[in-house]
Amino acid sequence: MNGYTNQYLANTVNAASPEQLMLMLYDGAIRFLGQAILAIENQMIDKRAHFINKASAIISEFAATLDHDQNAQLAEDLDALYSYMLGRLQDGNLHNDAEPLEEVKKMLRELRQTWAQAIEINKQNSQQGVESTAPPLHSTQAYKSIATAM
Repeated sequence: MNGYTNQYLANTVNAASPEQLMLMLYDGAIRFLGQAILAIENQMIDKRAHFINKASAIISEFAATLDHDQNAQLAEDLDALYSYMLGRLQDGNLHNDAEPLEEVKKMLRELRQTWAQAIEINKQNSQQGVESTAPPLHSTQAYKSIATAM
């Protein structure tokens, strides 16, 4: 990336809400897995590992920022799902297999869609003066640094 692109990305990340950052990170992980799948198809082992590592870093950050005090059961379920995803990414990397990456990519798309819907519902409720019943499940302070690194 050139200096202008880096500055644009930094400005975008710094101006984004925590919810927007989370969606950006999901988009990044999905994009990196797509690139890893292409690398497998093109026998580019070094690129495969690079992109899997980037997606793994994002998923690990999601797991690390779960707030178990807000909704312990949901946080535990998400933690288990993130752990499963990381294991599948390791399988894909170890065996140079795109199938586990496709599986995780699909799960990330579904989670991203669910979060986007929840954010929109929360936004609509806030505009109507309805108090949110769904507190944030992730502590999003750490997202800015990882989003900028994408």
